[in-house]
Amino acid sequence: MSKITSKLQVTIPKRLAEAYGITPGDEVEFRAAGDIIHLVPAGQRQAVRLSLAERKRAFAAATARQREREKRMTLPKEPPADRGWTREELYDRDKAR
Repeated sequence: MSKITSKLQVTIPKRLAEAYGITPGDEVEFRAAGDIIHLVPAGQRQAVRLSLAERKRAFAAATARQREREKRMTLPKEPPADRGWTREELYDRDKAR
């Protein structure tokens, strides 16, 4: 595991640097990916950039798949009257009793 220095610098473990061909002076890119950060060596795989039309087509296809899944689902019309717990109980679960 690496630590961040006061100058916000990171040391890459030697075995990882060797495995990915990273040498002193190489440039790397940090990419945000939700709750994680990807470190990508320069010249490595670039993300495929889809055109707007391709992204719309992919979104429409994913939406159609989801609609098909929803048709097969059997959900109750109304939520159950008695769940066995109340909303108030959720807020005092961690309190000492």
